[in-house]
Amino acid sequence: MATLWAVWRREVQAYFASPIAYVVLAFFIFLYGYFFYDYLYLFIERGMGRGGFGGPEVMNLNEDLIRWLFHTTCILVLFLLPLVTMRSFSEEIRSGTIELLLTSPVTDGTLILGKFLGAATLYASMLGLTLVHIGILFFFGDPEWRPLVAGYLGMLLLGCSFISVGLLFSSLTRNQVIAGFLSFGTFLFLWLIEYAESWAGSLSGLVTYLSVTKHIEAFAKGVLDTRDVVYYLSFIALGLFLTRQSIESLRWRG
Repeated sequence: MATLWAVWRREVQAYFASPIAYVVLAFFIFLYGYFFYDYLYLFIERGMGRGGFGGPEVMNLNEDLIRWLFHTTCILVLFLLPLVTMRSFSEEIRSGTIELLLTSPVTDGTLILGKFLGAATLYASMLGLTLVHIGILFFFGDPEWRPLVAGYLGMLLLGCSFISVGLLFSSLTRNQVIAGFLSFGTFLFLWLIEYAESWAGSLSGLVTYLSVTKHIEAFAKGVLDTRDVVYYLSFIALGLFLTRQSIESLRWRG
């Protein structure tokens, strides 16, 4: 545990010693704040029957505002997490420090898990910033907290799934830009694969299961389905396993 703690602390310090963490956090909170204001404005307009929406509607904070914020947050994560993971191993390979790490007493599993937890910590910080906006909704309204907890758990699992894939691509190349593009392309594919369901024929069930979009919908509605939790945990385990195989291959790739 002491070694894992040391790797995690080194990774978190590396993020905040470079502009990456600050740029990602600034972009995320700016875009999230913009969409929060936009959705809140539409929510109030519809609730008051203004802005061409007809008469006043019975609005629900969770269904008509927070749920859409969850979907938007997931899309922002799709674009920003490649920036978080692209340097994890690529920079170590480029600078040659990966050789020191591979010959140190740190096991491959500890190294990968420490880097995974470091990136997950930065991602959790991003989600933590959104609690300020949720606090505003609690101050002026009365949203249900259970769907909120489910939604945040879903976003955390989704982000950690993306991080495990990002670590894999970062371990395959010394070029951070290539690692970032490969991660983003994979995230986008897993996001859009649900649209292939209609022409997938007998594979439509598999396509639906692989789509990350399908599994996040239940969380956004406040539903905790163990099948969705197992999907994301399996996704994370597979990503970390493949990353370990890639790191082990570095010993003979040279």
